[in-house]
Amino acid sequence: MTLPDGVHDLAVPYEHDGHALELHPVAVETASGFVLVDVGLPGAVPKVREALDAAGFALAEVSTVVLTHHDGDHAGALAALEDEVDVFVVAHADEAPYVDGREFPVKADPEGDRYPPATVDLELVGDETLNTTAGPMRVVNTPGHSPGHVSLYLPDHRLLLAGDALVADHGDDRLHGPKPQYTPDMERAHESVGALADLDVDRTLCYHGGLVEDGTDRIAELAAQPLED
Repeated sequence: MTLPDGVHDLAVPYEHDGHALELHPVAVETASGFVLVDVGLPGAVPKVREALDAAGFALAEVSTVVLTHHDGDHAGALAALEDEVDVFVVAHADEAPYVDGREFPVKADPEGDRYPPATVDLELVGDETLNTTAGPMRVVNTPGHSPGHVSLYLPDHRLLLAGDALVADHGDDRLHGPKPQYTPDMERAHESVGALADLDVDRTLCYHGGLVEDGTDRIAELAAQPLED
């Protein structure tokens, strides 16, 4: 199972809370450098650099960061990346206040620390399109897991970059819906799965679980499942 030319799954390994963890930021080539979809946990920049090096590229080639949402495992290393590379950061308008420090992250312990705030240069509203060497990459609003969660869709390759709107880390190489324990608004998240089912998808790349061959049929099956009380 391969990705289209110009799309790279960085598959970054971690030890987190005593457990092995693999996260899947994605680098997408454009005429003016890479779009990096999500960054990772605090301390992730060296790991992202290593993953890009292994693919034959350099961290300095990252020109844009698109955040699917503001959770710390996606945005926690953004400030450190901004310290090293001149990047243009894009996030949904409903996520930006949590990234830049105006609001405390939704799922973080209010009595604890948060990851360092970072600059957001452009706030999305949804349905924007980024031009890449793999064709257009469209922003799809998929709120619920977080207030302004977005997924990204490459229609020329019927490829969905799901962020956390869907996961594939249950050990069965199948897509599953967002994890309830990390999803404050499951009803809205379930509606977002339904919106993804309207896309023509052959393969899905999840931040948690990586690339799977499940597409529209499986997403529609998940959307048809009733929410548990």
